[in-house]
Amino acid sequence: MRRAVKRLFFVTGRPGIGKTTVLLNAANALRDKGYSVGGMLSREVREKGARVGFEIIDFATGQRGWLAHVNQPAGPQVSKYRVNLNDLEQIGVKAIQNAIKDADVVIVDEIGPMELFSPAFKQVIRDVVDSHKLVLGVIHHSARDPIIDSIRRRNDAEVFEVTMENRQRLHNLLIQRATQFLREERNRAE
Repeated sequence: MRRAVKRLFFVTGRPGIGKTTVLLNAANALRDKGYSVGGMLSREVREKGARVGFEIIDFATGQRGWLAHVNQPAGPQVSKYRVNLNDLEQIGVKAIQNAIKDADVVIVDEIGPMELFSPAFKQVIRDVVDSHKLVLGVIHHSARDPIIDSIRRRNDAEVFEVTMENRQRLHNLLIQRATQFLREERNRAE
């Protein structure tokens, strides 16, 4: 029996361990190899040393918005932040949708408590894992949701824990696995 080809690669780990950095290093290396990369990134924003929120970035276009902020007037609350569902859906969800249509590699940073408040985000995650595209993503370490459980159970998915010991080199493993999948896809298409 032929084993399932892995094409969904996710990282997880404790806050601040470097999950986004691992993902970004892999995405940039794949782009440098000539593959088109699109999707959504999120990054913390600090002012005077204090975290005030998280921005959301369309990887392909660079468009930015707020995922959550301490001064966000409305939206679901996670800790001291309120989630900006409008920017999440207008920038993040659209970035993933566009990447499903146009990119070789779709990045999703991250599937976490803030993002999971959005039904549109949940739907685009279902769409991307069923799209047959290569996906590089981040799963929040403590997020619990049936979508995350279903990803972890998939035969074509692999989830890696980012640790202090592997965070400097884990992106190389992601690049290797992703490149293998992308080469096989190109060979099949020829």
